[in-house]
Amino acid sequence: MNTKQLIDEVISLPLEERALVIDTLLKSLNQPKSIIDQKWALIAKRRVAELRGGTVRPVSGKEVFEKIWNKYEK
Repeated sequence: MNTKQLIDEVISLPLEERALVIDTLLKSLNQPKSIIDQKWALIAKRRVAELRGGTVRPVSGKEVFEKIWNKYEK
């Protein structure tokens, strides 16, 4: 399999699987070593679990920026 074939195959994967491939490749280029990276990874995993479990609701970037603009425009 050549590089183009590999890329085409990865692109055909579902979103979550593509994200896993990308994350794995990026980690192979820049391996997390610090305790801070490990703590951020734990926080990210917890937040994903909260979203999937329905204990928190996602907020769009548009909504966040609207709240900020409304708060500080006055």
